[in-house]
Amino acid sequence: MRITVFASGSTGNCALVQAGSGRLLIDAGISLRRLTAFLAAGAAKPSELGAVLITHEHADHVSGLEMLTKKHGVRIIAPRTVAARLTGALPSVSDYIEVIRAGEAFELCGAEIRAFHTLHDTDESVGYRIEDEGGSFGLCTDLGCLTDEVLEAMTGVELAVIESNYDERMLCDGPYPVYLKRRILSEHGHLSNEEAGRLAVHLAQNGARSLVLGHLSRENNRPELALRAVSAALSEAGEELELRAAPPLGAVHMEAGARCRA
Repeated sequence: MRITVFASGSTGNCALVQAGSGRLLIDAGISLRRLTAFLAAGAAKPSELGAVLITHEHADHVSGLEMLTKKHGVRIIAPRTVAARLTGALPSVSDYIEVIRAGEAFELCGAEIRAFHTLHDTDESVGYRIEDEGGSFGLCTDLGCLTDEVLEAMTGVELAVIESNYDERMLCDGPYPVYLKRRILSEHGHLSNEEAGRLAVHLAQNGARSLVLGHLSRENNRPELALRAVSAALSEAGEELELRAAPPLGAVHMEAGARCRA
């Protein structure tokens, strides 16, 4: 199993999972041109994608879907409410959508996949857990708090991408209007560096080996702050794993049985 994060942040989100016998995309929040270039670096093409798994319908996760389906007819996998929102916002992709139910496992390209709910400021938002004979991977970004469902779904993964969106002091002292700060800080907002540290400890205690911090805010966080906070939580708990922070745009790789690298 091999994971490549192509983009992670408010300007776009997209990750490639090579699992089972195929290549799966999680979200398509970057242009088809950029996606094609990233895939070409790994000797792959958009037409070879088995499907794109959608976490939710916000633009930074779906802005590349129309061109991806128009040019290459790639399947879209999404839970029911997300699928309905996509159909309303992007009617041209409706023929490519396949609806799944969060919490129920399904097989795709020889891998077992399960979506799980996350709390975010939309009617439905999910993360994904993917497993094959080579390993297990979990992704959860765009969530305001760690629910029992999230912790259970992520327990036991070897590789993970988790949200570490903001440093609380930077957010509270920063220029955002009060209503936006409250939204980000809410249970339906985003995950702080401290909460990311809590999740990292839980993952490490249950066998995780490599972890990428994602969806860092450009205005309210810095990679060194996120890494410092999560590393401190791991150290205090006596845990250790390979830790990286994903840039807004630029490939970061993780592979079962190997260290993560840029």
